[in-house]
Amino acid sequence: MNKLNIVLFGPPGAGKGTQSEFLIKKFGLVHLSTGDLLRAEIKDETPLGLQAQEIMSRGELVSDHIVIGMIRNRIDANNTAPGFIFDGFPRTKAQAEALDEMLNAKSQPITAMLALEVPGPELVRRLLKRGETSGRSDDRDEQVIANRIAEYEQKTSPLKDYYSAQGKYKGINGVGSVADITERLVEVIG
Repeated sequence: MNKLNIVLFGPPGAGKGTQSEFLIKKFGLVHLSTGDLLRAEIKDETPLGLQAQEIMSRGELVSDHIVIGMIRNRIDANNTAPGFIFDGFPRTKAQAEALDEMLNAKSQPITAMLALEVPGPELVRRLLKRGETSGRSDDRDEQVIANRIAEYEQKTSPLKDYYSAQGKYKGINGVGSVADITERLVEVIG
């Protein structure tokens, strides 16, 4: 049986958190958040976690090799799951290539990169609204929001090209009610 392996993308404020929760429940997917994985591996004092902690304590970024190892461990621990939803990874073409290499070796390739597409002014409106209720200072300043959106666009455009070349990139209109957006995602997944 083919696994449903989804990379969920979208700029800040696109609704990734809301939609990933629904997709996890609907399809029985395991959520793979690199931040959560790092924290869990460090807390459990696994060999990779100890390595990551040492690197982070020096103020350095954890290498792709270590993150891929953590993802591999999580996939192996959940090998009966119907699939995985990747959150926050990959962020670069090199990470996407490493993820593909690992998943292809397991005959469990990425099914699709689903990208929630929301116009800039709508993202700003959503984030400012979220800033009023969440207490997040980075959601209260329009310039900070604009910088985050620009950084997302700059860093993810190579990934759009990478997954488009494989026929796996699927842009989803991220404007409308939560239910409408969910329906669009499910329709694309099939």
